[in-house]
Amino acid sequence: MVAVRYQTAFKLYPYEKVAEQDAPTPRRHPVVIVGGGPVGMGLALDLGKKGVPCLVLDDHDGVGTGSRAICFAKRTLEICDRLGCADPMVDKGVIWNVGRVYRDEREVYNFNLLPEEGHKRPAFINLQQPYFEQFIVEEIRRQQAAGGPIEIRGRNCVTAIDQRADHVVLDVDTPDGPYQIEADYLVACDGASSPTRTMMGLDFDGRVFEDNFLIADIKMQADFPTERRFWFDPPFNRGETALLHKQPDDVWRLDFQLGWDIDRANELKPERISERVSAMIGADVEFELVWTSIYTFRCCTMEQYRHGRVFFAGDAAHQVSPFGARGANGGMQDVDNLGWKLAAVINDDADDTLLDSYHDERKYGAMENIKNSSRTADFLTPRNPAHTLFRDAVLDLVEHHDFARPLVNSGRLSVPCTYDASTLNSDDALPSAPPENRPGSACSDAPLADGYLLDHLGDHFTVLAIDAVVPRDLTAANVKIDLVSISANDDPTGAVAERYLGRNNCAIYLIRPDQHVAARWAEFDAGAVENAVQRAFGGTKG
Repeated sequence: MVAVRYQTAFKLYPYEKVAEQDAPTPRRHPVVIVGGGPVGMGLALDLGKKGVPCLVLDDHDGVGTGSRAICFAKRTLEICDRLGCADPMVDKGVIWNVGRVYRDEREVYNFNLLPEEGHKRPAFINLQQPYFEQFIVEEIRRQQAAGGPIEIRGRNCVTAIDQRADHVVLDVDTPDGPYQIEADYLVACDGASSPTRTMMGLDFDGRVFEDNFLIADIKMQADFPTERRFWFDPPFNRGETALLHKQPDDVWRLDFQLGWDIDRANELKPERISERVSAMIGADVEFELVWTSIYTFRCCTMEQYRHGRVFFAGDAAHQVSPFGARGANGGMQDVDNLGWKLAAVINDDADDTLLDSYHDERKYGAMENIKNSSRTADFLTPRNPAHTLFRDAVLDLVEHHDFARPLVNSGRLSVPCTYDASTLNSDDALPSAPPENRPGSACSDAPLADGYLLDHLGDHFTVLAIDAVVPRDLTAANVKIDLVSISANDDPTGAVAERYLGRNNCAIYLIRPDQHVAARWAEFDAGAVENAVQRAFGGTKG
């Protein structure tokens, strides 16, 4: 007998009436965020830590049910480190770096996503999305207790949006009736079905993949390894694929490819799901069904992520398949990109045109994710006989031929986007340094004598001086610039030199508030830093 147990939500922000609901005129807020998922709450936390008042409106009063996203990448954890909430995530999560690929029952390929030492965070953790959201909200509560300017209103549903020349008017419905608010800027983080997008009459175009996948989260005691295990044509799901992942609390994620022409109602029957699960894990293994769902995925994007004073982020702006863990991780990179730019404009450090670069950079990142996600889908579900022939040939070769391994595509896993074409980048004045830290890239972490490099890069522009002399009081574009100086004594493993200097003896890096490289040079030049900061601010102000 298999028991079925469904998760309940964490009720993190129950509805409370506020005085503003009875105000004679709408109150103006600098930033209103619609949607309380990881992206909305992450952006609120980022803005609040920068001193920018923001209001989150969510039509529910807490975290939704079901595991949903479970794989959170190293870059996402580094972003959460900057936001102050990564430690409980890693403590709770299941850490993994190794993935294995099987054909039938035989392992044909394995990979390590973080083969080198010297990083604070692992390649991935598996953590149910409700926990991920809960830890962000708990950090928001700590910020609120310390006077942070973040407000969350649960069961506040936006029903209409009217964009004016210098602000946005929102109609909001609550258990106590409707009211209006105004926002200098509005950020829609309300998911793939985004009501905000619908209310504004905006399109969400892309490709629907003709396949169905069953998610079954089960609770069981098992000694399966904490690795990503993926099967092509396994005996328990012939002709299709399957995936197995461990989560916290003895919960395991099972994913079964079902094909296109299925009876969804029949496939969702507990007895049918239990039959599939037992065939995979063994008939003698006891388990409980925790959460189940059938999904058909699509790769979609909006044409523009900025519409005047309204921005779209996360699944509201773009959607990809879950294979590769690019959805929530891509959304957190949206947070990382938009937060510092909104803060700079609201604090009058940059002109409003800086915000155009949010679309430019994150649309580039979304298209990169869509490309990789679409290739995965085509490998898992070949569209024609030629694609099938190619996939089968790759799987025939991969076990014994190294050249075939990069061609195996069971989900290219999320990596940070490098904004190579960004107008915020300065020309690379140190091209002989390692390319992984060229302008546009997210900074590589490295161990220091007193912690890790990324922990020293805060929420401001930073000059990273490696074995180089730099004045202590730095100002550029009328903004104070943080300074992090590293000598050989600070680099006990040599990882900083390896990852940032290469064969150079010294280097100067200009790092943006989102820890992406804006510029780099062989030596310090105050004029070059000034110009690079102005360019990274969109070429305005200063």
